[in-house]
Amino acid sequence: MDHASNYPLPLSLPKRRNALLVASLITAFSAMSAEAQELAASQSDTVIVTGTRSIKRTVSDSEAPIDILTSKDLQSTGSGELAAVLSRLLPSLNFPRPAVADGTSASRPAQLRGLSPDQTLVLVNGKRWHTSAVVNVNGTAGRGSSPADLNTIPISAIDKIEVLRDGAAAQYGSDAIAGVINIILKKGADGGEVQAGIGQYSQRDGTQGSLSANFGTVLGDRGWARFTAEQRNQKETNRAGADFRNPLEPLYGKVTQVQGDPKLQQTNLGVNASLPLAADLDLYGFANYSRRNTDAAATWRTAYTTGTTLRTPLYPNGFLPNEAATNTDVSIVAGIKGKANGWRWDASVNYGSSEFSLDVNNTVNLSLGATSPTSFYAGKLKNTQTLANFDAAREFEFAGLSNPLTVAVGAEYRRDQYEIGAGEPNSYFGSGAQGFSGFQPSNAGSFSRHSASIYANIEAELSNQLSASFALRHENYSDFGSVTSGKLSGRFEFTKEFALRAAASNGFRAPSLAQQNYTISTTNLITINGTSQLVDTGTFGVATAAAKALGAIPLEAEKSRNFSLGAVIQPAKNASLSIDAYQIDIDNRILYSGNLVLPAALQSVLAKQGVLVGAARYFTNALDTRTRGVDVVGSYQIPLSGTDKLGFTLAYNRNDTTVKRVGANPAILTQNNLLLIDRQTVSRAIDATPKDKFSIAADYGFSGWSVHGQATRYGSFVSPQNNATLDQTYSANTVIDIAASYKLGKWTLSAGVDNLTDKYPDQVTSAGNLNTGGTLPYSTFSPYGFNGRYYYAKAVYTW
Repeated sequence: MDHASNYPLPLSLPKRRNALLVASLITAFSAMSAEAQELAASQSDTVIVTGTRSIKRTVSDSEAPIDILTSKDLQSTGSGELAAVLSRLLPSLNFPRPAVADGTSASRPAQLRGLSPDQTLVLVNGKRWHTSAVVNVNGTAGRGSSPADLNTIPISAIDKIEVLRDGAAAQYGSDAIAGVINIILKKGADGGEVQAGIGQYSQRDGTQGSLSANFGTVLGDRGWARFTAEQRNQKETNRAGADFRNPLEPLYGKVTQVQGDPKLQQTNLGVNASLPLAADLDLYGFANYSRRNTDAAATWRTAYTTGTTLRTPLYPNGFLPNEAATNTDVSIVAGIKGKANGWRWDASVNYGSSEFSLDVNNTVNLSLGATSPTSFYAGKLKNTQTLANFDAAREFEFAGLSNPLTVAVGAEYRRDQYEIGAGEPNSYFGSGAQGFSGFQPSNAGSFSRHSASIYANIEAELSNQLSASFALRHENYSDFGSVTSGKLSGRFEFTKEFALRAAASNGFRAPSLAQQNYTISTTNLITINGTSQLVDTGTFGVATAAAKALGAIPLEAEKSRNFSLGAVIQPAKNASLSIDAYQIDIDNRILYSGNLVLPAALQSVLAKQGVLVGAARYFTNALDTRTRGVDVVGSYQIPLSGTDKLGFTLAYNRNDTTVKRVGANPAILTQNNLLLIDRQTVSRAIDATPKDKFSIAADYGFSGWSVHGQATRYGSFVSPQNNATLDQTYSANTVIDIAASYKLGKWTLSAGVDNLTDKYPDQVTSAGNLNTGGTLPYSTFSPYGFNGRYYYAKAVYTW
């Protein structure tokens, strides 16, 4: 099989509708009155640091689309999760809220431009942020990925976020295929704030409370340090349905399952500091510590296995296993930067680690009978990154150039390590702990690799109208060899009001150590012949004997080619519109295979290795895909009398991914009528996120008041199955958020409602979509969750 034609793909939005939308937006912005020409420069004049080495590049003259989100923007919703806030503010970012998904319930991934979560690079203060230890191995968006965990970074510590919506592997290395999210922390010794917040859903659950402080202090004679402390607490939500499957069950007709946000307690501590050592020499550093405890439900175990056969005497009414996870995240960056002989230079060391440990409570190991414990330590995962980096840049004067040419060079060394720690013996003995069998000693181990890279970047304004840049990067990895990436971009300004920009690049994403080595045998809910069943399932690293017996081969790097063409329209200082079309081709995309329900012959092969499972899966370079889309972003500030302000923003993203090639099926699987990359795996990668998203927001400020309103329309999406008749298409929906705040001296009081009209996604109708008899009524792919209306209030004291 090597053709997309084997998989029915959705029709793209009619071209005429796109053309009408773009035309109407251009007309609207072109018709804006000229009376506002004298207003102060808008956000388009903000100097950026992402995707450029120049010291004067701004949003409006950038050669690729850049979104700037201020700290005020990040406070415009009731959520304390950074990923959830970004999904409201960025049209191309998707953040579903999966439940009953093991570790993914505690560490939820976000997607940019419909691509895999690990194909977006996250930076903090321009430094590479480490990725999570959690591997998303259940049937959720981003299945098979282990991206950076955005929710470990406290919102109260952030000054602004720059989002580069373009491939940038030539500038930053692995992972920057869909784009780059650069989180810039607050700095300086002056001022501070203390904030308290509380909220609750309209169904009187999911109560949230938060308390944070951010303040600066003088460090030495001319230095500063800025500290952040944040505490968040959240109670669980539950939107599960009653269980009417077996009238003989003791709790027949009761709500026994939990589907919703987990119970959560999170502590974040951070510091950002700088200390001048001489006139052109600064010592700097920042650090972040995050500890998040979550309690998430697994799948309900009925009292009876068949008929009236009791599953275990320890729980005669049935039981709901609870997964108590602890995510501990640490990041430390220290560096020194200065100027010498016209060069700006920066040398730094970067350490980051993510540790995930799990206890399974309110459960049983059936193999131990009535003597089984009811709580188990299931083991841990840990991902570590250590990085040393040196950058240098300077400007050179050349005759004929309107401005100096910027040249930047650099080198980087990086070491990655991934660890799997075994759980206690009772957690994996025999049938293992129900809900999540522990990691076995045979699964445990420590895996590492290193890489080195060199890179260069040239940026020039060739004339008053034309700018261009070129970047080149070469990296060598100890486990799969070398890769070279390049990027060429340019911008031509026809008039002060209209410019075109374009970029072409190739990039890559190295297979993570987690994807190469994650191994565990546990019980999973699998759809077999349209019925959801609990099956002992093995996940095997590609180098293990079990994976090799099923046809696994070593993973290769994903390779990408990015092309973009955009227009920037600025009819007035207070108005801007950008339209950017893009195409992203990715070869050898790494996906988690389908659930291989093993026939007796293959079960016997694995049993001889001591592996007793009924199903198996592993990672593979599965697909070549093409993603095409368009981003439209506009803003308009209307001048009012006095200090009153009224502003509008709109954002639109249209995104389609198609399959160009499906990897060959291993011979051993073909012989046993199994398909490594099944229809569901393919469709999940291309259909499970909304094809489009549109938002329009208004902000009105008057007499100390600020009022914010936003409407976001999420397009339809598909929950795919191997049997096409079991696919379910979920309707588009519009979610409305409103908020108001009043400034009273040093106090700012705010209140708001997210999801004002209490919108829910369609309910699951197919058993193939893991509805389990109606107890799990909502899809994990919903881009705005399934909790309904949320009320909140905040109080901020600033100085």
